[in-house]
Amino acid sequence: VQLQASGGGLVQAGGSLSVSCAASGDIFSVNDMGWYRQVPGKQRELVAVATRGGMTTYADSVKGRFTISRDNAKNTVDLQMNSLKPEDTAVYYCYAAITRRGFRWLQEYWGQGTQVTVSS
Repeated sequence: VQLQASGGGLVQAGGSLSVSCAASGDIFSVNDMGWYRQVPGKQRELVAVATRGGMTTYADSVKGRFTISRDNAKNTVDLQMNSLKPEDTAVYYCYAAITRRGFRWLQEYWGQGTQVTVSS
């Protein structure tokens, strides 16, 4: 099982970017999918997560600006980021809780991380 993230990049403050992630491999089911971010010297923090049933949770700092969406059929999750601020600059990591075929328990998987840089 692997998560492949794409997107991100460099944008000026107030601009928009999106990041996408696709889970692939020997997957039986995917539960939560979402995004975390991390800056050097700080802990990785939750940005947004979406359950398989469509419930979403956002960090207070991104509410109203970021939107998470997922496609259960394709095992993908996207994060649309609007009104970006310099403090949104971080490496963004895709996350998924996945049950592999032949297994009964969930395992956590992480993507490789993609850089989002917001200039002031």
